[in-house]
Amino acid sequence: MDLNLLLIMAAAGLCAVSSHTVLHRQYHFVNEAKNMSEAQIYCREKYTDLATVDSMEDVTLLNKIAGKYNQSAWIGLYVDWDSWRWLLPDTTFYKPGETEFRNWISGNPLHEVEKTCTLMSRYDGYWYNEVCPRPIKAACVDVQGPNVTFDVSLGSMSWTDAQSYCRTKQTDLAILRNLEENQQILGMITGVEHAWIALNRESWKWSDGSNSSLRYWAEAEPTEHVAPVTMQVIKLRFKTSNPDVDPNDPAFQEEMLVKMKKELRDKGLDDNIQLAWRKQPDGQVFQKEENERDEL
Repeated sequence: MDLNLLLIMAAAGLCAVSSHTVLHRQYHFVNEAKNMSEAQIYCREKYTDLATVDSMEDVTLLNKIAGKYNQSAWIGLYVDWDSWRWLLPDTTFYKPGETEFRNWISGNPLHEVEKTCTLMSRYDGYWYNEVCPRPIKAACVDVQGPNVTFDVSLGSMSWTDAQSYCRTKQTDLAILRNLEENQQILGMITGVEHAWIALNRESWKWSDGSNSSLRYWAEAEPTEHVAPVTMQVIKLRFKTSNPDVDPNDPAFQEEMLVKMKKELRDKGLDDNIQLAWRKQPDGQVFQKEENERDEL
């Protein structure tokens, strides 16, 4: 299948069509005004996606094409706010739902470009996303099969240095699969200092899924100024005739979120939209109503 790429301008656009290799990529100008979400939808309908830039030769070519029209252009580089992940990929280490365990403080993670690392608060064990160079202690984990032990460094360091430190001393930065493990580390850092854990986010990604590492930012870019975040609570009633379905099962809830996000994307909504279940005071997402219906 041919790889087709496109750039769309705020007032005009650049298309790109290429073969299997990036060496044969061809770019085309599209004279239509679109925001980035509209440009992405257009690209995916008419071509493959917004453009990925792999080399300085691409940069030179695109600048030359856009320069003919004295315009700026959208490309496929965007911030993926929802890409938080643990460092240990071994799926046998996790029970169902444990890779999705999160203990964010209310309002976090913040949509700030540079805050891609996660710390645990020494006060209550809640998590905050933070800039990675901040020097604090490192919470490490030693993994022996399904068993884990935790330790906290004596000195403070950046998240990157903390990762190297933990990999030298034990297995890695602390991976937390449940609230019990969260409380173990909290007991080690209470009243001492916050601690880095292994959860981090890769901010900038290419719309077509490419792994190009090229970045050619203008001076003082990228900035921390991002679009305002809008939050909306939607009530959902769930009904099933299958008695084996538990709507409060984390694996079931994760599957539902994936399906709903796909449906929203298919309807043309932005890829950066985030969905999360809102828990009731009893810690459950769904509660059974008197009329046998479950409500979010």
